[in-house]
Amino acid sequence: MPLLSLLGVGLVIVTLTVGLEFILLAASLLLLVLGVLVVLFKIWTLYKFPRPTKDLVGFFHPFADAGGGGERVLWAGIRSLQVTRPDLQIALYVGGSLLPSELVSRVESQFQIRVEPTFTVIRLESREELLPARYPRFTMLRQALASVRVAFAGLRRRVPAVWLDTTGWAFPYPLASLLGCRVAAYVHYPTISSDMLARVAGREAAFNNDVGASTPATLAKVAYYGALAAAYSLCGLCAHTVMVNSSWTKRHISLLWLGHRDPFLVYPPCNTEALQELPLSRRLKRLYIVSVSQFRPEKQHALQLRAFARARRDAERLESDAGDAVLAARLELVGGCRNAEDAARIEELKALARELGLEGSVDFLVNLPFPELQALLGEAVVGLHTMRDEHFGIGIVEFMAAGVVPVVHDSGGPREDIVQPEGGGPGSGGATPTGFRCVTEEEYAAALTRVLGMQQLERLEVAAAARRRADRFSDARFAEAFMDAMAGCLPLRT
Repeated sequence: MPLLSLLGVGLVIVTLTVGLEFILLAASLLLLVLGVLVVLFKIWTLYKFPRPTKDLVGFFHPFADAGGGGERVLWAGIRSLQVTRPDLQIALYVGGSLLPSELVSRVESQFQIRVEPTFTVIRLESREELLPARYPRFTMLRQALASVRVAFAGLRRRVPAVWLDTTGWAFPYPLASLLGCRVAAYVHYPTISSDMLARVAGREAAFNNDVGASTPATLAKVAYYGALAAAYSLCGLCAHTVMVNSSWTKRHISLLWLGHRDPFLVYPPCNTEALQELPLSRRLKRLYIVSVSQFRPEKQHALQLRAFARARRDAERLESDAGDAVLAARLELVGGCRNAEDAARIEELKALARELGLEGSVDFLVNLPFPELQALLGEAVVGLHTMRDEHFGIGIVEFMAAGVVPVVHDSGGPREDIVQPEGGGPGSGGATPTGFRCVTEEEYAAALTRVLGMQQLERLEVAAAARRRADRFSDARFAEAFMDAMAGCLPLRT
């Protein structure tokens, strides 16, 4: 509970310094000023914004034309509404230039989700403001403010009855609520988490910050993140319905968001049905290790390359079938490339592969069509995933549904929800393992060697257990849970 501890310590210090009476008076005046500002803003919005459209559900997803797991949730949610509540209108707040017909064609190709092009597109011209690369300093704060500006522009054009955020941008919630929307949220990953605050306090650098070694810098960073967490918590209070995608996310949101101690756990939709048709037995003419994730820094593709290189170095000293299998294996890095930054990152990874001596054993497959990915998964043995604190991990579930043994990071959703022994959770006795969880480069290298060196019968047993586990996360189960969660937020049938 770093946030509460930080606020508590600050309150004690201020109270001892200026006195309790002053604190109460200042708090009362602040609440009065905020109340007046809210009333004035409400009056202003009556003249500047259109009235809410009573049967309109608006999905806020500025990068809906991307190809990640968050986009799969978006389109599966739209599909669920179209099938279950055809009486409702749907608006999509999105950037880019694609028409509804072009979007649904891409969605069917990427995700095998058939969506009718009957929704309205509310074009967000300024979505590029949300990209973190625009803000080398105070990234999260400036992105949060940008999200309000982007949402503001969209709401000026049309105000829905329900504002459904499927991206995690919570800071526009107060605006949408003041405009008369019922706010619903599908949270993939908390913008601020207690784990993040703890890492900053411990001076542990991450992908989006450069915490220094000095104590003043660390304290300033803790104060910065603590203030953001407090604001994030207040924004969550404006949501009427909150869905989360994993037990890990649920725990953090229930701690951080006021008024939402038990959010709906709605696992994201995974394309398990088509992948489960693949045979579990592999011809094994070639041993493939497959990684499927967008080429973003937090996915830690460099760790995958280093772990594979270490496994190969270790295999050269082994005189066994496992060593031969590792040396014969090929790493296939499959991922989406969204922009020039991603393209540059891919080139950096290719350079690292050459540096590690892997140029003949690694392929980069960018924006691979699903039929080709499906064929690749039908031949793969290992599914590699290295992101720390992954909120869920749709790609991991797809590995398991395809009969590919996952090797994943021991944190977040993969640890708490997905890669669990089939037949029970931790301590389930003789239940069959469904994959391997790792943290360090050495552990990943050992796990790769372990899976690649498995005898066929052992691998089939693990793969079958993984496939059974993956069935918990199907499209059909998502649609049912999504509509159950949204029932209290949607307009009544007319």
